[in-house]
Amino acid sequence: MEAKKTVNNQNLFQKFIALHIGIIPMPLYLILTLGYVLLTMGNQMPDDMLGALGIMTLFSFILEEVGKHIPVLKSLGGKVLVVTFLPSYLVYQNWLPKSTVHVVTNFMTRNNFLAFFIALLIVGSISAMNRKTLIKASTRIIVVLLICELVGPILGIAVGTLLGLSAWKSYFYVIAPIMAGGVGEGALPLSLGYAAIISMTQPKIFAMILPCVMLGSLVAVILAGILKKIGDMHPELTGNGRLVESDEAESGLDNLTQKSNGADIEKMLVSGILAIALYLLGVWVNSVIHLPAPIVLLIVVMAAKMLGWIPASLQAGGSSLYSLTVKGITPPLLFGVGVAMTPWKSLITVFTNVPMLITIVVTVTGIVVAAFFSAKFLGMYPVDTAIAVSCCSGQGGTGALAILAAGDRMVLMPFAQVAVRLGGAITVTLSIFLMRLFA
Repeated sequence: MEAKKTVNNQNLFQKFIALHIGIIPMPLYLILTLGYVLLTMGNQMPDDMLGALGIMTLFSFILEEVGKHIPVLKSLGGKVLVVTFLPSYLVYQNWLPKSTVHVVTNFMTRNNFLAFFIALLIVGSISAMNRKTLIKASTRIIVVLLICELVGPILGIAVGTLLGLSAWKSYFYVIAPIMAGGVGEGALPLSLGYAAIISMTQPKIFAMILPCVMLGSLVAVILAGILKKIGDMHPELTGNGRLVESDEAESGLDNLTQKSNGADIEKMLVSGILAIALYLLGVWVNSVIHLPAPIVLLIVVMAAKMLGWIPASLQAGGSSLYSLTVKGITPPLLFGVGVAMTPWKSLITVFTNVPMLITIVVTVTGIVVAAFFSAKFLGMYPVDTAIAVSCCSGQGGTGALAILAAGDRMVLMPFAQVAVRLGGAITVTLSIFLMRLFA
């Protein structure tokens, strides 16, 4: 009897040790946990890149596992919601160690890690993409985006007015901030433009519109999870990472959505260096003509791909770079975004204002529905197109990351950047023009 109990205990231990937390084998995860606990208890956590990445890795992969196993929520992008928004709540409640919050916040704000991630993802996904497919998808998604830029505000203003909000407040303080392209490139210039026209200070306007940006992003994340579920149930509605049907059997997008048979490290590193070089070029261009560096990067890589200037070696390296970025960097980055860039207090502000809350939900849902049906009309895959275009109602690059991760469509980051940047520029310019016209 004792021998049987010992065997059972050994079997349980072996099963436990054989487990993985995300991509991390259990023994390695336990070592990482031990290091974190010892350093935190001794107040010795290093305030550098290794310390931050260690913390972000430790928390992100376990939170992802939690999100994957919560009933109902797991079908709504649960792992992304848990990895991004639970840390925000924990910071709000002061339930995370101060050293953890300090190290992660410093790393995320000082090093612009999100820009690094987006640069790698854009180069990796576009260089491995089918050229003819890219050309077809790029032209059509702009048409879909313009339709959504019209439908979203019309629906939002109509619902906001019915709920007692004025058309003025509905558009300028709820809808425009959602669709402005994030915080730094959207809500901030929007508030500066408003303050130059009306008798209200910029900090006060910014505080009013920031909660709408946050909640709009949250709604888009949930809708991306629902769209993924729709795609799983109705395969004919999704290209699993493609916006249009590919013309060639060896299409690159297929390579990105399948398991890699192996990675050529040298080719992958060259692709990564290309991403860094083009991003630096983009920073210089931004200093000259004020065009955001990620957009410069996006334009250059898309143009090179469309013209057939990207060699086969870079295409292979791009596919490996994409896989590395999605599997290894996405979860830790989402945790960092939750800790450093998602103030829970802003979300609470909107939840207490029911008319504003409903207006936000209807606006973002209207954008997604408009993208879904217009994509179908234009011969695109509705699920993938709606997920990509919904990023125009997210929190800029931060929101695009969470939305695409929830929809399991990280390969669509280049098109999400088009939706965020182009949609945001249209909204900010139009909103400031209209306020100056009617104020």
